[in-house]
Amino acid sequence: MPKPFLMLAPLEGVADTVFRQIVASCAKPDVFVTEFTSADGFCSPGRTAVRNNFIFTPEEMPIIAQIWGKNPETIYETAKAAAGMGFSGIDINMGCPDRNVMAHGGGGRMIDTPDLAQSAIAAMKAGIKDAGVVLPVSVKTRIGTKKIMTESWLSFLLNQEIDALTVHGRTVAELSKVPAHWDEIAKAVSLRDAMKLSTVIVGNGDVKNASEAMEKCSQYGVDGVMIGRGIFTNMWAFDRSEAPHLGTPSELIDVMERHVRLFAKVWGTTKDYAILKKFFKVYVNNFYGAIDWRVKAMATNSPDEIYALLCELKPQIQRLSMIQS
Repeated sequence: MPKPFLMLAPLEGVADTVFRQIVASCAKPDVFVTEFTSADGFCSPGRTAVRNNFIFTPEEMPIIAQIWGKNPETIYETAKAAAGMGFSGIDINMGCPDRNVMAHGGGGRMIDTPDLAQSAIAAMKAGIKDAGVVLPVSVKTRIGTKKIMTESWLSFLLNQEIDALTVHGRTVAELSKVPAHWDEIAKAVSLRDAMKLSTVIVGNGDVKNASEAMEKCSQYGVDGVMIGRGIFTNMWAFDRSEAPHLGTPSELIDVMERHVRLFAKVWGTTKDYAILKKFFKVYVNNFYGAIDWRVKAMATNSPDEIYALLCELKPQIQRLSMIQS
């Protein structure tokens, strides 16, 4: 891994294999992470849909499998299975603020249950070992639940002999409503160094692009940065060039069409077409009349309908580009 390195966050309901391939075609991060996957769901009779989260292609390598849960038995089985699928590492989510996840004792709830967290990490390590492979083990977490408890919580995690720790610089209760506390993320680096560990520290929170990520690495000493929502403001967020690429309206429409076509090819009718609509604001943007066109796009109900709409839209965007130039 280069240092500093960049990662795409495990965006639930967003960063499936299709979206990751599209991101890679624009500007690829150094590491991808799967959507976070329920260990209990992965081991349940109706696991087919859950296991779709672990589908990936060579274009997405290196890629980390992320799981969540509190049951050591299912964490063990899920980690063992994932270890045999060719992933580059396995991560356990201990920071997700989703109410349903926390109600089941996973995600951010584990900050309040360190004994369970310790058992979960041990189960993940055991599953990987019994799969007969050697893979790095990591944790993604926050700096507390209702109050900041960086020193106690992150010291505990670092003592679990994990290979990497991703720190989202907010408490669970803060969600994304306040600026990320990067000074607290820096404490994770200080703790790691004081403990004389080699654990890789990744910072996460409010970073929109590669340029901002490099600034955070320089200022706060993290080894890498994870970008989440920033990808929705620029599909080329991971472009490290001196003059980062900003997609033109015409380029974004082309990316949108590729996204829809790949979605249809990979998922067919097994996933609801409506999932794609959450991306339309990313693509149909920054040109005169974009809002009206987005309304039309949101009213479509199938790939064929969106293809027809894009055929109508493309010439108009080209004319707008000629006028502006």
